Amino acid sequence: MDRLESMRIFVAVAEARSFAGAARHLRLSAPAITRAVAALEQHLGARLLHRTTRLVRVTEVGERYLADCRRVLADLDEAEAIAGGAHVAPQGHLMVTAPLMFGRMHIGPLLLDFLQAYPQLTARALFVDRVVNLLDEGMDVAVRIAHLADSSLTAVRVGEVRRVIVASPDYLTRRGEPVRPDDLSEHDAVGSTIVEGPSPRWSLVQHPDTAPGKLQQGAQPRIRLSVNGGEVGIMAARAGQGLARALSYQVADDVAAGRLRIVLAPFEPPPIPVQLVYPEGRLAAAKVRAFVDFAVTRLRAHPSLNPGRG
Repeated sequence: MDRLESMRIFVAVAEARSFAGAARHLRLSAPAITRAVAALEQHLGARLLHRTTRLVRVTEVGERYLADCRRVLADLDEAEAIAGGAHVAPQGHLMVTAPLMFGRMHIGPLLLDFLQAYPQLTARALFVDRVVNLLDEGMDVAVRIAHLADSSLTAVRVGEVRRVIVASPDYLTRRGEPVRPDDLSEHDAVGSTIVEGPSPRWSLVQHPDTAPGKLQQGAQPRIRLSVNGGEVGIMAARAGQGLARALSYQVADDVAAGRLRIVLAPFEPPPIPVQLVYPEGRLAAAKVRAFVDFAVTRLRAHPSLNPGRG
């Protein structure tokens, strides 16, 4: 039995959680199903499935291999359809990654609407605050909030975000509003390594009129807590416990509702582009092209990423 057929059988067993169920679905004998999976495991040198008398469960290695198999088989089906001149509808399994907070706020709701529009598709989302290697981790599309180095990836810009400093109106009433970077030394803050990078120090444009865009580390707030995410700092600022630095999309709703105010806006660093990246360019699978088109339209219309367009 060839490798591709063994992969199809493994996917069927994993989805049915049963050798007998996969056999019925594929109209093969149960022994043939068992032999195919065993041969595949032997070839890979890894166990893909845990078997019990009542249940078949995919192993951790099997989960990663299952995602790869789905992608390979979907790409093969699409290539055969294109070669045969058929119109290819988006199908298969889509893998998308984004920064944690951006994923929760924007990509999760977007994916739910996308899957409603394309019922043939399934998807997996990985929301993490690290740069995910698309090829190594089997991802189809990533959201990058960064200036990108030259690479083989195709990038589509969907907007930009600012690195802002925020505080609650109550805090600013009690402690005064900073109007120049040197005023930061009079304030408390909660720091975020996601927004600021590994250095806890806050960089601003110290003299925007004379040296636009040139960042410097001048006076610093008293960082009472530093965390590896932006949400705690925003929560602390909302509670009146000090300043916080955030990306503008993260606090857009709070600012609009008056729960937070942006300070020192003239001294902000230059905006950061938000981009969708994917590996295959014009040769991307139909599912990737469909998702990128859907996401670009949706994200470019969002006022927190493109002020004035919402």
